[in-house]
Amino acid sequence: MRDKIDRMMASMPESFIPDAAAGVEATIQYHLTGEAASDWVIQIADGACTVNEGTIDNPTLTLTMDSQDYVDMIAGRLNGMSAFMSGQLQLDGDIMLATRLFTMFKMGS
Repeated sequence: MRDKIDRMMASMPESFIPDAAAGVEATIQYHLTGEAASDWVIQIADGACTVNEGTIDNPTLTLTMDSQDYVDMIAGRLNGMSAFMSGQLQLDGDIMLATRLFTMFKMGS
């Protein structure tokens, strides 16, 4: 499972859609729990996306989710809005950014 999370995070810059992120400058903290617990920092700025493992102070948005639920959501087996409404996905910070976030990446695994 951890290898899958590492591959998914490493592929984010390639699946990034710069036009969909026009004007966005944000730092997103992913806090994944469970079997493949890990923390990731996604920086979106100047039409580019970078991903690094770790944490950052004062991110624009923090997403907290079980690692298996995250894999299922990215694969399209779990609806992001349903996950949020049921508490499987917790958001802190710029919620409007969260609504745009998934349009900034080609989805699927």
